[in-house]
Amino acid sequence: QVQLVESGGGSVQAGGSLRLSCVSAGYTFVDYCMGWFRQAPGKEREAVATIDRDDYTTYADSVKGRFTISRDNLANTLYLQMNSLKPEDTAMYYCAADPVGGVFTPSAYKYWGQGTQVTVSS
Repeated sequence: QVQLVESGGGSVQAGGSLRLSCVSAGYTFVDYCMGWFRQAPGKEREAVATIDRDDYTTYADSVKGRFTISRDNLANTLYLQMNSLKPEDTAMYYCAADPVGGVFTPSAYKYWGQGTQVTVSS
């Protein structure tokens, strides 16, 4: 049974930092493409950052230079380091996994966690 469990969300002021974690189980983590996605109230879910099996990363333009995605294959854990947070980063953040990936869109990912809330105040 595939499980993805996010943690690390919270409330911070603009300019602050958070580090999200996603612990995975039930599949061979190292063989999967992983991604972070977010969904704000009233908006569609969007891709934030993805990392493939070879550690190639892709970022949304809105987070480039502020967010860093990484993975620890020994710990089956995906991370998202978020710096210089802005109020517009407020959303539910989800991690996702897919054996193929390669496309920077939520619809390309098969397995999803339940999400962790990030709230940034001005």
